[in-house]
Amino acid sequence: MKIAVTGAKGLLGWHASARIHAEICGDQFHGRTPKFELVQIDREAFRDTDTLAEMLQGSDAILHFAGVNRGEEEFVERANPKIAEQLVQGCQQAKINPHIVYANSTHSRNDSFYGRSKRIAKETLSDFASRFTDIVYPHIFGECAIPYYNNVTATLIDKIWKNEEAELNPDGRVQLLHAGKAAQLAIDSIVDIKTGTIEPEGRDISVIDLYDRLKSFHRDYSTNIFPDVSDPFDLALFNSYRTASFPHHYPNMLKVNEDHRGMLFEAAKGGNQPQSFLSTTKPGKRRGDHFHLDLVERFLVVKGDAIIRIRRVLCDEVHEFRVSGNEPAAIDMPPLHTHAIENQTDEDVTTFFWSHHLFDPVNPDTFADPV
Repeated sequence: MKIAVTGAKGLLGWHASARIHAEICGDQFHGRTPKFELVQIDREAFRDTDTLAEMLQGSDAILHFAGVNRGEEEFVERANPKIAEQLVQGCQQAKINPHIVYANSTHSRNDSFYGRSKRIAKETLSDFASRFTDIVYPHIFGECAIPYYNNVTATLIDKIWKNEEAELNPDGRVQLLHAGKAAQLAIDSIVDIKTGTIEPEGRDISVIDLYDRLKSFHRDYSTNIFPDVSDPFDLALFNSYRTASFPHHYPNMLKVNEDHRGMLFEAAKGGNQPQSFLSTTKPGKRRGDHFHLDLVERFLVVKGDAIIRIRRVLCDEVHEFRVSGNEPAAIDMPPLHTHAIENQTDEDVTTFFWSHHLFDPVNPDTFADPV
């Protein structure tokens, strides 16, 4: 099945693309023919109908996440219907009739300029597509969201990492839905051929409580304590918070207590059902080259010298960290970032690994993808 994702560089588009990519990686690792083919379409493709049609060629389904939600009122009101019209024209030129899943908004129910824009775009797409799914999303948050861009969660997280106080509306409330869950809902709509309107519920929370919870994460994490993330919402929120620290707050140098007997340091504390283990990596060898969707994972070299590399999936930039057992530094792996550790020395490297829950071989949440 060929799936095209519009707005592929945006929050929902990237999360959906990453999850489809994970399925492809899993099939390839097990020697199976991938069930999905992914096409990522960004805003540049909408500048030319021929280019858009060529990219859409052969698509069985489209996850339509491209859109405009800020700017001058007149511009926004015209923009989303225009993008929908361009998508329909691209499909017609490519001679396809795909299942279209539209990322709508709860604002489409009101008479604001943005609401009208989303509503008209939906009508344009539903009139064209024989299979159409309208997903009315509440406020979306998640890893790699852009702060100060209509995303209150990302903005509060950015304030916290910058040690700045946020000005809050004491009466403000939000309905929060994690981008990963939102993206999976769209993918499942295609796989299960679900059409019509879908209205997922978000977690209702006051802005004050949201800010307090994020600050609580920061207080603990700053002292090397992982919070209890047994609640999936807390796990998603904590992962969003800690991913925002990458790469500028990396590595996390640990406090070392040293005397004539040697040295002592705390590797990791907290979590709900943590698992820890040690491994050795021989000279010239590497471990990893995979990513996770949700796992909270820490790498900590305790003997020898190694290089840890991390790359956001479906992106090219690789961040490299040289670590040593002589200066204990924790490297916490952000979700949806493929990573590997390599020993480039002549001696074995010993690494301590910690994750927030026990390994489940039935659902390992591990997808092979070379850094």
